Amino acid sequence: MQTACPTALFGFGCLLAVELSSPQIAGAAQQSATGINHAFLATGQETHIISHRDTVIWSYERPTRDGWVLPSGNILLALAKGPNYGGGVIEVTRAGQRVFEYKGTQAEVNTVQPLPNGRVLITEAGPEPCLKEIDRTGRAHVQFRLQCQTNDFHLQSRMARKLANGNYLVPQMLDKVVREYSAEGKVIWEVKTLGMPFTAIRLENSHTLIACTIANRIIEVDAKGKTVWQLTSEELPGKPFNDVCGVQRLPNGNTVLTSYHGKQGAPQLIEVTREKKIVWTYTDARRPGIHHFQILNDRGQPLAGAALR
Repeated sequence: MQTACPTALFGFGCLLAVELSSPQIAGAAQQSATGINHAFLATGQETHIISHRDTVIWSYERPTRDGWVLPSGNILLALAKGPNYGGGVIEVTRAGQRVFEYKGTQAEVNTVQPLPNGRVLITEAGPEPCLKEIDRTGRAHVQFRLQCQTNDFHLQSRMARKLANGNYLVPQMLDKVVREYSAEGKVIWEVKTLGMPFTAIRLENSHTLIACTIANRIIEVDAKGKTVWQLTSEELPGKPFNDVCGVQRLPNGNTVLTSYHGKQGAPQLIEVTREKKIVWTYTDARRPGIHHFQILNDRGQPLAGAALR
């Protein structure tokens, strides 16, 4: 086993990133009647990469909000807040070497997205909720205030993403709305949601797929905001949803989602078809909540094409 301890980061002491010799998590398992297996990055109460054989092949000793395995093999993470620390962003190698870091300036950093131009997209929660597109020196090239409530910083926004058209899609939780902003901060499209939206994904057909957390459903809306497809917990055996947070649309058209507060024995990751059939699940009996995730190929690398998550 190789271990590496980066220099103390933001007063937290040693943040450990470990390349592991494939230990098994007791009580954790993938299940699929059709033989599906996935490797994936999980962010949340624990941060790790699980192989398609159910072994931990990498982990990071900090809770996280969002994260990406990059084509280089490095991992980009949005770190959760801690004592005297409003969250931040870090990129590390598999051996734990820090490549990039950014310390949040307000209460929380709840989003990170690597951009094709080398910059990083983040959102910051606090008295001045904002979206920033920063370079690797921390300089903001795009920055605007989000039009959201300021009574509850934690429930301001979640998985913001830059779109192919140059705009930004932002789920605003307590406001129960998903908004599309221009680079100048102007709202050019929005849709109200039943329940607090957590993840919003702009699909290739211009529809938007939205996870609605404690409403225990995901919805797909068209450009006019009309719901054209949805999946609720009641439509599946055992009503498995309990706080739907992260979502990813796979290249085969299936959808994987998290059940963040799933009860004992219930799956935390669930893959469903368009016809609303469960074809794969991941369950960890210890119940560490998965905030978001990235499905990977069998080599632990990003799937081909755009990551719709």
